[in-house]
Amino acid sequence: KGIARRCLPFRSRPPSWVQISVDDLVEQIIKLAKKGATPSSIGVILRDNYGIPQVKGVTGSKILRILKKHSMAPAIPEDLYHLIKKAVNVRKHLNATRKDTDSKFRLIMI
Repeated sequence: KGIARRCLPFRSRPPSWVQISVDDLVEQIIKLAKKGATPSSIGVILRDNYGIPQVKGVTGSKILRILKKHSMAPAIPEDLYHLIKKAVNVRKHLNATRKDTDSKFRLIMI
């Protein structure tokens, strides 16, 4: 069996349909971050509204690195934040329903 994963093609320059400059793109990322968007939601907004497939292909660096350079990165990583949020919700559920053994097990798995 092979390992199924997404492979992005190697590109030294951005696709031909991307007409935005690097400075404008970085400015747009900073503006979205100031509104409170997370790095993954910034990527989704840029993909859906501006037609930018990969920020790294245009700027040469990822969204989180751009935010770190401008000291706008989140305090804790986004994936860790969502795990903590999920554990808090499961604990809240367990306080309400003590006999839910499946949730106790899932909390241990988190």
